[in-house]
Amino acid sequence: MIQPIPEKILEFIHEHHVLTLATVRNSIPWCCNCFYVFNPHTHSFIFSSDTTTRHGQEMITNPTVAGSIVLETETIGKIQGLQFTGIATLLEKQKLTQAKKLYLQRFPYAILKKTTLWECTLTYAKLTDNRLGFGTKLIWE
Repeated sequence: MIQPIPEKILEFIHEHHVLTLATVRNSIPWCCNCFYVFNPHTHSFIFSSDTTTRHGQEMITNPTVAGSIVLETETIGKIQGLQFTGIATLLEKQKLTQAKKLYLQRFPYAILKKTTLWECTLTYAKLTDNRLGFGTKLIWE
């Protein structure tokens, strides 16, 4: 049975809308930034990216990805950031229809362009949250 994601991690994810995603091909890493919506029922980020991009091509051949979401601050006591790993899947059919509804609720202007949607199902997440005490980390697997 999949464990529920801790509420503090979910709160952080829902407070933001851009993630950095890392892919790899031939042992050479690549990063991109993507707007996302989170589906708590499937423990997954839904994001848009064309299949012709470098990271799109890399996710097709190697769906294991890593990523992060950060709060930019110079105040040590407010530092927060999420690091994660997951499996990226190009969405089709019924999953695409469901994901598109979620994505367009969060980003209604995306209806104006052709969107290729992906799902990154989390396999690991670590939230660092100094508001809970310096260096506090919450981990979900």
